[in-house]
Amino acid sequence: MTYLQAKRLRKKRRRQQRRTARLRVTLLVVLGLIGGIVVLGGLALNREIRTVAQETARLNIKTLGQNTAIYDRYGHLLGIVAGEQNRTIVASSQIPPDLKQATIAIEDKRFYQHHGIDYVRLAGAAFHDVVGAGGLQGASTITMQLMKVLALNGTDQSLNGKLKEAYLAVQYEKSHTKDQILTNYLNSVFYGHNAVGVEAASLTYFNRNVKDISLAQAALLAGLPQAPTEYDPFRNGQVARQRRNEVLQQMADQGFISQQTAAHAELAGLGLNPGNAYSAVPKEGYFFQYVKQNLERTYGQARLADQGLKVYTTIDPNLDAQAKSAINQVLGQPSDPEAAVVMIDSRTGAIRAMQSTQSFSIDNQFNFVTQALRQPGSTFKPFVLTTAVNRGINPYTTDYTSRPLNFVSPIWGPIAVQTYSNSYPGRISILNATLQSDNSVYTQMTLDLGPQAVVNTAYLMGIPRARGLPVYPSVGLGSGVVTPLDMATAYSALSNQGKHVVPLSVTKIVPPTGPVVLSRPVLRRVLSDGVAYEVTKVLHENVLAGTGTAANIAPSIAGKTGTTNNYVDAWFMGYTPCYVTAVWMGYPNASGAPRYMTDVHGIQVTGGSFPARIWATFMRNVLSNPAYACPIADYPLPNNPVVWKPFSSAFTQYVAPPTKTSTSTSTTGTTTTAPGKKPHTTPTTPKPPPTTTPTTKPSTGTGPGATPPG
Repeated sequence: MTYLQAKRLRKKRRRQQRRTARLRVTLLVVLGLIGGIVVLGGLALNREIRTVAQETARLNIKTLGQNTAIYDRYGHLLGIVAGEQNRTIVASSQIPPDLKQATIAIEDKRFYQHHGIDYVRLAGAAFHDVVGAGGLQGASTITMQLMKVLALNGTDQSLNGKLKEAYLAVQYEKSHTKDQILTNYLNSVFYGHNAVGVEAASLTYFNRNVKDISLAQAALLAGLPQAPTEYDPFRNGQVARQRRNEVLQQMADQGFISQQTAAHAELAGLGLNPGNAYSAVPKEGYFFQYVKQNLERTYGQARLADQGLKVYTTIDPNLDAQAKSAINQVLGQPSDPEAAVVMIDSRTGAIRAMQSTQSFSIDNQFNFVTQALRQPGSTFKPFVLTTAVNRGINPYTTDYTSRPLNFVSPIWGPIAVQTYSNSYPGRISILNATLQSDNSVYTQMTLDLGPQAVVNTAYLMGIPRARGLPVYPSVGLGSGVVTPLDMATAYSALSNQGKHVVPLSVTKIVPPTGPVVLSRPVLRRVLSDGVAYEVTKVLHENVLAGTGTAANIAPSIAGKTGTTNNYVDAWFMGYTPCYVTAVWMGYPNASGAPRYMTDVHGIQVTGGSFPARIWATFMRNVLSNPAYACPIADYPLPNNPVVWKPFSSAFTQYVAPPTKTSTSTSTTGTTTTAPGKKPHTTPTTPKPPPTTTPTTKPSTGTGPGATPPG
């Protein structure tokens, strides 16, 4: 080597040494800077954490909210009470491992290694935040994101907010297992389209429960929470597919699945099948709405949708379907009036069927059973009869004169009552007046007993006081307004040996946490068993030989027909020792002039016609089905028989002049003949319904004075 070459080599080495020295200094400076940042960041973090600890000490971890579900008596879902967000919480065992692993892979790969805070991610995010790179959001672990939902309402995205999340996450991990944390997260995260939690998301996107989704579908869901709108598979299918495949690749990189499995899943379609579990029209819609409205009175509308309750009800979908079928079999023509049926178990008050001719929809939710306030006509007469029997007035031996009434009462003013046929049987017992549904006799009875006493009996037996029944002689003929459910409830006191039952629609409520709330029957004795027994005997005779013969389908049936002025409403109220079923018919008359049922299938509609036939069609199926067998074959003899007392009034003493149409019948009843057996009486045969067309103007005076019999 020459001298010149050696000199060049020495210069080259010195340059390399100077560059190495500069690199070492630069490295030391950088390391010092990073160390300073870490130290300062640690000190700042420690100071902030102390502050955050004080602030978060007052925060409460809330329970995850979810929609309320309502079920029928057999545990089948009727529908969901949906709120602003849809959420159905599921247990860890119902969430597929693929979905858990996919979520960890894309959201928090060190989930099982950290204790609420991933310090590597947090330091990196803090550094980026200091230099303005906006990396703070990448620091959140699954536990921190859960705290944002449960305690911080997800609103604070500042450094202080992240520190609060971190502090709460550490505390939360001390008292919860990793599986509990992951399950709670998966039940709380927003997946788009109003779906919160994996169950709601799975039902929304795939129309299936989350436990049944595939690996590809699990990866699709796992990728949504970061940006539900951007990755929305319904609107941005290609972007959603790319995001899903990214999740699958992350699962493979982290060893959750093989590369081959990931590649195979990436070839799958999105598997979308939009579901309507949270927006579908509920089954047994009118009953569903009735239950929902009752629950809202207890919980409030907003709270109910977020309570996550499982509500088990009394409705029997089989009976509900049979009630609908019975209506359709008897009516069914497009121009027919509306009809409604409600059946309750008189032993418990449980509502077993609630149906009408209407089809429930979002735009048609008016419930004729619970919301239609209609005049009950002669189905109200049993309240007059019950008042009389309760006073010891014998319906078999107490006679009135059936006659036109036209006078001025010093208390009630003008009284005007007549029949459509303008014919009267003359002297007649209360029993036969009931079988013929005689308005004249029942008006006289109401005047003798006092309208207030009749109203009090109706309230006592179950008509809600909110109905404001008119305290007037016409009340005994049904001039007030009630609903079919009101009447079924009140008649239950006769079916159930004098015990009033409160309508029962819910059997139990299961909250997400806390004790189960059981609904027990509420029974209260309002009549002696002897009074209920005697009234039932009379109403049983009405089915055998009165206006209700169309309902005579089995032993031990009792009932009463009702028809209001001008055939506006028609009813049949029938019961057995176990069940009460109310049937109503009429046009809605929501606005404009009332429509009269003067020509339905060619006849004028009375309670003894279509309503009684609907009742019989429905109850024939009920009584023949062993599943609904009543353990009480007949009404038992009373423990407290009625003691009959002498009774006389100006009305009972009145004797009309003999006429060709007058009929005198005196019968004697006892308290030892069961209603299911033929009593020792010979009731007169009732007149058929009127065939003349009624006037369009309702009667004055006592109201429905010219109401058709029954």
